Amino acid sequence: MQPEIQNFINSKHIAVVGASPSAKKFGNYAYRDLKKRGYKLYPVHPTVEIIEGDKAFDNLKSLPDNVDAAFIAIKPDKADNVVDDAIAKGMKHLWFQRGADFSKPATKAEAAGIKTVTGKCILMYAEPVGGFHAVHRFFVKLFGKL
Repeated sequence: MQPEIQNFINSKHIAVVGASPSAKKFGNYAYRDLKKRGYKLYPVHPTVEIIEGDKAFDNLKSLPDNVDAAFIAIKPDKADNVVDDAIAKGMKHLWFQRGADFSKPATKAEAAGIKTVTGKCILMYAEPVGGFHAVHRFFVKLFGKL
């Protein structure tokens, strides 16, 4: 496993940018799934106060100091501001969810010294991995990609 992935999933406190009160949004699905896996999560949403029973934060800068990793599940055109906040916060790790082109915000984060993961689904790597994501992970290990 790549060191950036291992370091991210070993993080004790992870912000979820794109956590949503809507069960139909991937950010909410990932939030619920990661929470079930035992991760200490901090939902980040600019207009919602509570997500899945947890206090939501307006942005990364408003998080507690012990949060140094963020999972990002928003549209790439909104990610640039999130990266600015991550830099200001001194975050160490950002994971940009697979399925969109986050190359520009990821490059900006890396230039600031933040370790990034792009092009990968966090649910295939955050332990414990089971079900559908375990099958995908097996094929990635076997063939190098899906």
